[in-house]
Amino acid sequence: MASTTPASNTWIKPKISMPRDLAYSSNSISLLKKQSNRQLPTINSSLQAPPILHFPKQSPNYQTPKTSTISTSTSKPTTISYPKQENHSSSITSPQWNLVQKAAAMALDAVESALTKHELQHPLPKTADPRVQISGNFAPVPENPVSHSLPVNGKIPECVQGVYVRNGANPLFEPTAGHHFFDGDGMVHAVQFKNGSASYACRFTETERLVQEKALGRPVFPKAIGELHGHSGIARLMLFYARGLFGLVDHSKGTGVANAGLVYFNNRLLAMSEDDLPYHVRVTPTGDLKTAGRFDFDGQLKSTMIAHPKLDPVSGELFALSYDVIQKPYLKYFRFSKNGEKSNDVEIPVEDPTMMHDFAITEKFVIIPDQQVVFKMSEMIRGGSPVVYDKNKVSRFGVLDKYAKDGEGLKWVQVPDCFCFHLWNAWEEPETDEIVVIGSCMTPPDSIFNECDEGLKSVLSEIRLNLKTGKSTRRAIIQKEEDQVNLEAGMVNRNKLGRKTRFAYLAIAEPWPKVSGFAKVDLFTGEVEKFIYGDNKYGGEPLFLPRDPNSKAEDDGYILAFVHNEKEWKSELQIVNAMTMKLEATVKLPTRVPYGFHGTFINAKDLANQA
Repeated sequence: MASTTPASNTWIKPKISMPRDLAYSSNSISLLKKQSNRQLPTINSSLQAPPILHFPKQSPNYQTPKTSTISTSTSKPTTISYPKQENHSSSITSPQWNLVQKAAAMALDAVESALTKHELQHPLPKTADPRVQISGNFAPVPENPVSHSLPVNGKIPECVQGVYVRNGANPLFEPTAGHHFFDGDGMVHAVQFKNGSASYACRFTETERLVQEKALGRPVFPKAIGELHGHSGIARLMLFYARGLFGLVDHSKGTGVANAGLVYFNNRLLAMSEDDLPYHVRVTPTGDLKTAGRFDFDGQLKSTMIAHPKLDPVSGELFALSYDVIQKPYLKYFRFSKNGEKSNDVEIPVEDPTMMHDFAITEKFVIIPDQQVVFKMSEMIRGGSPVVYDKNKVSRFGVLDKYAKDGEGLKWVQVPDCFCFHLWNAWEEPETDEIVVIGSCMTPPDSIFNECDEGLKSVLSEIRLNLKTGKSTRRAIIQKEEDQVNLEAGMVNRNKLGRKTRFAYLAIAEPWPKVSGFAKVDLFTGEVEKFIYGDNKYGGEPLFLPRDPNSKAEDDGYILAFVHNEKEWKSELQIVNAMTMKLEATVKLPTRVPYGFHGTFINAKDLANQA
């Protein structure tokens, strides 16, 4: 994820504060425990400029959290306009429902209204309070049609021809109860470059969930993180599936938000979250965006797919995982040929459903982490979060042949006390029978899911898996104490993925959870070069764009990143030379770009060949 959990003028470190790809697993049902009686400390922020949220009048059946207006005197506020939500009668009469359906809708809406009212009698935890979660530059924005010929300071490099796209969470409707930033509807932001000129557009990804809620005029699908926890979460799930039984909603077509990852594969831009199939999004010739629909690879994909599939730069194949939190097999691995033909699923044997946000590939293998954060749905019955840190479990990494037809050849190597939410790269070192894995190790392991007193640390690490001895070693790559910072969200040269790489480009999540710049890290020496976005400026994930795929210099390219000025309340796209670490150009954007998750770059040739 590009940036992390939002802040307000009374911000404290939230329970779930993953750097933004930190895309959550929507399968997770909930990533928090409700601790409404806990007294939380207050930290004032002089940098964040929360907008004034003018919520529209609610349906008579719903109550908004108290104090729905956020303001600050430190900066220019902005106004967030949500679409008007339909009142009770129109929301159940606009669809073509029969009398039984209308009666069921009224009854279920009344139950939901009572449930929401009961929930809001107690203070919402920071991790589920929309006044915190979508304040400041985490607040949503409306769609923006294409704006051409944007102002540019400096010169856009000649090799930057195509479109930079970045995903993020952007709720269409005002939350009626609990809401976490990761719960927002997917929105893709696109900057297209043509011969030194730039255009900008942003559009919602028209998921099945979004389409149905737009038709009803209000949110009806449960919020995977902000709402589904404890007994009230169980009640909301029962209400949702009851609506499905009466035909008031259709969850058979997916419930995902497609707000986390983006990959361009087989002539298609795919938007993804881990709770659903991908969505095919087209980039129009003018630089606009249009959702083509939910994409199942011509009927081949019948399960969810995580938001971090890996595209092999040599073979052109796409490798992916799918996990299930309810029933076995909990974890499956599969791949697609460069023409989009899917392999058979390979079951990965794990005892419990495991949080599986990312994995890695090498030339020959896939590297699958099985770590200590697991799903236990029974915890909801006890009133807690189904996401549990299992202290008795030892983290391990599985090594499997990329073309394995089953899981028989899977080798597990234990890596104690290790939790990596993201893995940046991996490669083989045959001379020592080792697999080298580069990732950011987080401690405490559950600090991105549950409130803890200890501050979160994300340490860039080298993990070595010895296939001969079955042992592992782990070391921090950055050795100098003064260079140690939380590094999350980023990438290596994508032309080197799965091969030995020297450099990684990672977001500096400082002051946590904001991203103040990015670091170019020499993975061999531990040396760090930092680029800071500027005074009062914060951004997100740095994207490395190679200048020439045939260049011998691994760092021959440019870094692209969306950046927001929290004092002037304006956004821009910065282009930085990755070799010199100097700013080459700044594209001034016509509207605010919220902090978001992951992105990719599609070159002009690929754009012309879209499906």
